[in-house]
Amino acid sequence: MISLLRGIISKGASQELTIDVHGVGYLVHVPINVWDNVKEGERQELYIKTFVREDRFDLFGFLDKMSKLLFEEAIGLPGIGPKTALEICSVPRHLLLTAIEQQDSKLLSSIKGVGKKTAEKLLVDLKSLTEKHPQIFAKERTEMAGTTAHFDQDAIDALKALGYDTATALHALKNTPEDAKTSEERVAAALRSL
Repeated sequence: MISLLRGIISKGASQELTIDVHGVGYLVHVPINVWDNVKEGERQELYIKTFVREDRFDLFGFLDKMSKLLFEEAIGLPGIGPKTALEICSVPRHLLLTAIEQQDSKLLSSIKGVGKKTAEKLLVDLKSLTEKHPQIFAKERTEMAGTTAHFDQDAIDALKALGYDTATALHALKNTPEDAKTSEERVAAALRSL
């Protein structure tokens, strides 16, 4: 079982990296935020979840142990496979925590492969996950203390209507300038960055 890889990064298709460990290249599936944050040709350490099925042997990589734990717990939930779990891990954790605490299924139902009913069930499962493993969201809880976490669902929906997946939309919106106040301004700024 592979649990950690340290080596030189080579980016492939979106959400895929090859990490060269002493001349052996491992194909690793990663959340979009990991793919965006690692640099081509640089040395990187990834926490790995090895996922074995009868016809596949896949590696999923994360920058920190809490993201890996979230992924491991998500694939253990009914109806959630590794691809959907990876999409869940692509959502910034502070937004995920806000959706869980407010029991707002909109964000989860915007994830590829998650419908409205699955999103509602997933909220219940993720709520119990936050109680079982509070350390997954400890950093986000600290950062959110005293502030109101808000995400612009209209802007996310607009980018999804234009063909972008949830993780890409969230990443683009995260990088919009602070002077973009309305949903329209945020979408326009996000499109310029894509």
